[in-house]
Amino acid sequence: MGFAELLDEVGGFGRYQWIHVTLISLPGLLMASQNLLNNFVSGVPTHYCSIPANHSLSNLSHLHQVDEKQLLKIFIPPDSSGNRLVCESSVAAVSCSGRHTASLLARIATDMLMRSPVSYLSISHLCVSQWSLVCSLRPLKQMIQTIYMGGVLTGAIVYGSLSDRFGRRSILIWSNLQIAVLGCSSALSPTYSTYCIFRFLSGMAVSGVIINGVSLKVEWIPTKTRTVVGPLSSFFFTFGQMVLAGLAYWLRDWRKLQVVVCAPHFLFFAYSWWYAESARWLVLNQRSEDALKSLHRVARINGKSEMIDKITVEVLHSHMNKEIESAHSTFTMFDLLRTPGMRRISICLMAVWFSTSFAYYGLAMDLQKFGVSIYLMQIIFGAVDIPAKLFALGILSYLGRRVSQAVCLFFSAAIIFANIFVPTDMQTLRTTLACLGKAFTSASFTTVYLYTGELYPTVIRQTGMGFVSTMARTGSMAAPAVLILDEVLPALPSLVYGGSAVLAGCFACFLPETLNVPLPDTIEDVEDNVTHEHTQIKQLSARKQKQQQTTCLDKLSTPCLT
Repeated sequence: MGFAELLDEVGGFGRYQWIHVTLISLPGLLMASQNLLNNFVSGVPTHYCSIPANHSLSNLSHLHQVDEKQLLKIFIPPDSSGNRLVCESSVAAVSCSGRHTASLLARIATDMLMRSPVSYLSISHLCVSQWSLVCSLRPLKQMIQTIYMGGVLTGAIVYGSLSDRFGRRSILIWSNLQIAVLGCSSALSPTYSTYCIFRFLSGMAVSGVIINGVSLKVEWIPTKTRTVVGPLSSFFFTFGQMVLAGLAYWLRDWRKLQVVVCAPHFLFFAYSWWYAESARWLVLNQRSEDALKSLHRVARINGKSEMIDKITVEVLHSHMNKEIESAHSTFTMFDLLRTPGMRRISICLMAVWFSTSFAYYGLAMDLQKFGVSIYLMQIIFGAVDIPAKLFALGILSYLGRRVSQAVCLFFSAAIIFANIFVPTDMQTLRTTLACLGKAFTSASFTTVYLYTGELYPTVIRQTGMGFVSTMARTGSMAAPAVLILDEVLPALPSLVYGGSAVLAGCFACFLPETLNVPLPDTIEDVEDNVTHEHTQIKQLSARKQKQQQTTCLDKLSTPCLT
């Protein structure tokens, strides 16, 4: 018997678990806003090189009786396709109607080249326009997202290890406070560098909220309900994507948007003190009395008060005797690779996490390329996650975790590859396929979050979550850089994204199945599960071979293959 049986005795998935899961999942509404905020904070407004000092298109047009559009064509040269090169200006002599000569306009353009600031065709409340992150400074716009994801990566490593030492609840409380304070402070950033520092620190806190929230949910949920709870709670992230689009459309100011998506974390910080620390973690860290109090509290809320007197420290220890004995050891990140079973799990999960995040953010972080309103595209990209997660929920329950993970990755790769062969002028079809690809990568994310929590043992679960999720953050940092490859070959980014998903799908096939399997508490539990599954495969293979031989003996006329 293990801790799973104790959970069933105190009510299984009762009232406490409903409240617990809902409250932990609520911040997911704003996790999407944090991850995708750069789409709206750093959107590129329509702009062009500024005209000479003390002039504007309108007053020059009125003064020299030249049409505004003609002036803009003079100052901003077109490329071969007729589109204006907004970051270049022209001093070429261009003939104009009226008494103004080409030389006059050329002198004006020469003055413009010497000044080289940027003007915007519409009023823009974006950090891009405030700090002029266009033209030669345009890479700094993507750098904001890269720095943020670097913070998420760092947070996964730091807070993953700290939570195994100080507990899931404590780190989760601190992370909510960190997002609230630093996120709101970033709205007051006077410079680009200051804003990047705040975004990095906010990214660290986002990792703390996500990985500790997942573990705290999983460790208080009975085995049979994990399949349903995991995907359903991820819908908060899905709806959060649509909430972000609505807030960005309503506010139209990056500073206000920054405050609105971060301030609610003060509320999350306030009620997160209500959470019960993981009883599994408490027992394994020699705090059995605290674990017993948590179990009694859960039993009381679930209406199982009669179990309070029955569950004692001795009963708790008898259920978790094996886990307690192993808890005297100190575990580090190297233990994730020390034994054969843990090594196989960690390597496979690294590939799955990297490729899922790589493809997901490659599709989700460049909404302007679709030629549709970014607010509409954000809503569409959020909406496609709903059927995708329902699909994931269905196959997780019937096909198991391993097959579900591989199917999502292979399907996303197939759709990404298919988009290569669609002509660029068929923008609607290309956008539709991109949405489908994003849907399957979202389903892959839903699966891998649940799968990882079930694969790693309690004694090192948070360290493992932090370790493999660093690969996801590496993928999200690398995804925007791959888009530059389209200058070499337009299809190259899709080939890289799709190829990565195929490779990860192959790695997923080597992960052990965890459907209806109790959560492992020790590394020995993981090795036993892997060995047991390997033995079952061998027995099944031997049984099939024996049946084949028996069939061949019954049909003497049929040649037998050995």
